Amino acid sequence: MDSEPEILEQVGSILRDLRESKGWSQEELGFESGLHRNYIGGIERGERNVAILNLAKLAKALGVRPRDLLP
Repeated sequence: MDSEPEILEQVGSILRDLRESKGWSQEELGFESGLHRNYIGGIERGERNVAILNLAKLAKALGVRPRDLLP
């Protein structure tokens, strides 16, 4: 499907914006979410197809709903 890379990039951009709005590094978000900073970087670059459970962990750490991470 042609839109797959686009949606991954959109989710990554949303995640990066939310992380940066908190003034957090990828390492800090990793600590707060229990996920590795390299994994978070991959999501933000649109290289990773984030699992639903990990999306929920990221949303909880950022204080948003999981759906807020979706375009």
